[in-house]
Amino acid sequence: MTLPEPTLRHLQRMTDDTSLFEHAIGSLPHRALGYCTDDAGRGLAVAVRSEDAVAEELAERWLAFLVQAHDGDGRFRLRMGFDRRWTDDPSSDDACGRAIFGIGVAAAIAPWTHVGREARRLFELVAPFRSVYPRATAHAVVGAAELTVADAACVSARSLVEDGLASLPRGTDDTRWPWPESRLAYGNALLPEALIAGGHAIGDDDVVEEGLRMLRWLVAEETLGDHLSFAPATGRGPEDERPAFDQQPIEAGALADACARAFAVTHDDSWLAALRSCAGWFDGENDVEVAMFDPETGGGFDGLEVDGVNQNQGAESTIAFVSTMQHARMLERGSVQRAAWSAASS
Repeated sequence: MTLPEPTLRHLQRMTDDTSLFEHAIGSLPHRALGYCTDDAGRGLAVAVRSEDAVAEELAERWLAFLVQAHDGDGRFRLRMGFDRRWTDDPSSDDACGRAIFGIGVAAAIAPWTHVGREARRLFELVAPFRSVYPRATAHAVVGAAELTVADAACVSARSLVEDGLASLPRGTDDTRWPWPESRLAYGNALLPEALIAGGHAIGDDDVVEEGLRMLRWLVAEETLGDHLSFAPATGRGPEDERPAFDQQPIEAGALADACARAFAVTHDDSWLAALRSCAGWFDGENDVEVAMFDPETGGGFDGLEVDGVNQNQGAESTIAFVSTMQHARMLERGSVQRAAWSAASS
C-alpha cells in the first residue's frame, strides 16, 4: 500500500489569522461556526511533527490561540465566533485535555525554539488541570508524558502524569468484554495510550502492560474480517450488530496514535501491522471500501456512512487523517532503516 501524503494544506485552508475553523462545508471552512480550542490543541501536535513548509506558521497561530483561550488553572474557553468574540459555551474538560495534549507535545518536541519555549511556559500555567472525565485526563496525561520523557526535571508534567494514571480506568477480568466501560464510546484507544505513555514516562512497567493488554483487545474488537470496523458515533456494546455507521475518523486516528505509541515503547512489529490497518481504513480498507480522504485537498472526510462518506472535511477528521499518516510514514521509514541495517550486518 502506497501511503497518502500527510500534508497540512487542508488545515492551512481551514485556518485564518485567528485560528483553525472547526467545521467545513465540503472542503471549504464553515466560517460562521468559528473556532474551537480542541482543534487548536490537536492541530498543534500535528504541526510540530510535520515536515510541511507551513508547519511553523500554523503551529505559531494555533499556539497563540491557545494562549488567548487559557482562562486560568488549566481551564480554557471552548469556542470563539467568527467575530472574534468568545461564545457563552461552558468550558469543556475534553477540550481542556486536548489543548494540554498539544501544548505538552509542542513543549517536548517542537523543532522551533521559540514555539517550544512558549509552549513550555504555557504548560506550566495549565499543568494544575485535573478532571473526573477519563478522556480529558487521558489527553492531558499523554501530553504531559511527552514532556516528562523530554525533560525528566519537569515536576509539573510528572505530577500530572502520576495523578492522571491514578484515576484512569483499567481493564476488567471479563474475558468477553474486558473494556472498562459497558460500551465503546469515542476516541477509545486514547485510554490505553495514556496508560502506555504515562507508565513509560514514569517507569511503571505494570501500567504499560495494562495499557498494552487493553489495546490488544481493542484492536481485535474493532477488526471485522481483514479490515477495521469502528464503533459508530453512537457507540457499541458487546451485543450490538456489526458493521454500524456513522464511523468517525477520530477512532482511526486515536488507534493509530496508540499503536504508534505501543511500538515506540515495545519495538514489537505487531503494532506496525495494526497501524497500517488504521492507514488502510482511510485508504478504502473499510466496511464500504471507499477512501476517507480527498487526495486533491488533503482533507479527511467527516464520517463513514453505509452509502459512502460525509463529504465535509472538518478539522477533527483532517487532523485524524494527517496524524495517522504521519505515524505510518515515520514507522515505515523506521522499518526500511532496520531492514537495511540487518542486511548490511548479515
